[in-house]
Amino acid sequence: MIVPVILSGGAGTRLWPLSRELYPKQLLPLVGDRTMLQDTALRLSGLANRNAPLVVCNEAHRFMVAEQLRQSGQEASAVILEPVGRNTAPAVAVAALSTMEQGEDHVLLVLPADHVIKNAKALCKAVNDGLGAVEEGALLTFGIVPTAPETGYGYIRRGAKQEVRSAKPGHEIYPVQEFVEKPALATAEEYLDSGNYYWNSGMFMFKASAYLAELEKHAPEILSASRKAWQGRVSDLDFIRLDGEAFAACPSESIDYAVMEKTAQAMVIPLDAGWSDVGSWAALWEVGEADTQGNVCFGDVIDVDCNGSYLHGGSRLVAGVGLQDTVVVETSDAVLVVAKDRVQDVKQVVEHLKSSEREEHLLHRRVNRPWGAYEGLDSGDGFLVKRITVNPGASLSLQRHKHRAEHWIVVRGIADVTCENVVQTLVANQSFYIPIGQMHRLSNPGETILEIIEVQTGELLSEDDIERFDDVYGR
Repeated sequence: MIVPVILSGGAGTRLWPLSRELYPKQLLPLVGDRTMLQDTALRLSGLANRNAPLVVCNEAHRFMVAEQLRQSGQEASAVILEPVGRNTAPAVAVAALSTMEQGEDHVLLVLPADHVIKNAKALCKAVNDGLGAVEEGALLTFGIVPTAPETGYGYIRRGAKQEVRSAKPGHEIYPVQEFVEKPALATAEEYLDSGNYYWNSGMFMFKASAYLAELEKHAPEILSASRKAWQGRVSDLDFIRLDGEAFAACPSESIDYAVMEKTAQAMVIPLDAGWSDVGSWAALWEVGEADTQGNVCFGDVIDVDCNGSYLHGGSRLVAGVGLQDTVVVETSDAVLVVAKDRVQDVKQVVEHLKSSEREEHLLHRRVNRPWGAYEGLDSGDGFLVKRITVNPGASLSLQRHKHRAEHWIVVRGIADVTCENVVQTLVANQSFYIPIGQMHRLSNPGETILEIIEVQTGELLSEDDIERFDDVYGR
């Protein structure tokens, strides 16, 4: 049985301002109607012998991950929460330990949640073709057949073709001769001409026991810390929380560095499936549907005499005139304008935001919560205005504030407002006032979205000014 292991822990800083630390690129619909996480789960539907996916994600993203999987009809077998990011080697280790504990040595298909693969059938075929090698103990990686001398990817050099006894005839599989770091352009051109190199996709397949054995041989400290973190886990609703102290003590290393570059069991299978890791705005432009002038446009966009550009309107009209190879991305709180050949430097903007202690690297004005979302509309000296949407049947925590009062106006839907143990039902155009220090809760008893406008007044208007007494989401 194949267990897909979806790694959803990245931050995607090079796709700022769409991708934020608390709302990263894998949770965004960047190349279609579905998010990248949803596409990753759904592209495996062609595999007949697969189990439900196991997802490893940042604990701050847990409710968004669970909800997006639910919306796509892909229920996870488990969602393991990382208290801190420790790269892919420990993440896959805890996934392997979780499957081994069930008493079966499953094949793990490790897939990052933020990749584009246009030809899902080609991926499924490569998985099936590689199963024989995996059953014989190989640690298999998927090498992307290169289409250009790309300098932004690592490469894999293959050895002589190797037949696998249990595989069907006609498959292509090679031992890995070498993993190569991102090359200079001239070197990348040589790699392309030779035909012996593939792009390193960061996708893997191996038996759980084989990976753990190689990890113990080449990076025992990672296995030890991962095992302690798994043994100290606790269940939280539908999630599995790793032991925070043990996992934080784990070295941060990728599978490539920890295992694949050192093991003698590494093999590579070629994959030509329209793959991209969407690591920059230029990469997103490459996988998008361009018009006759080579422009890729999303949202409310007008382009006049633009060529080879990426224009993204999020909350308002974006108009471009005479742009050449330029990226313009607009959100409700930020606008990015960057030359397409400088998109790798967007991470410097994120670093500047962090060092300046600004919040634009963390989240958007619209902030998702397990019960719905809120969006900042306006603020000034002593006041803050938000739009709050609450999903049908959902409730905010029972809470109070020491420094602010709140005034709620129902725009649409039905609201149950609890204040000091008294419940009142409100409908559109009705309002309620909550004085400082009074215990309160907002719930949606209806079957449609509840939308309210919240006006906060007080000396301290911060998300830190929340004292929770009861919360169905365990916060």
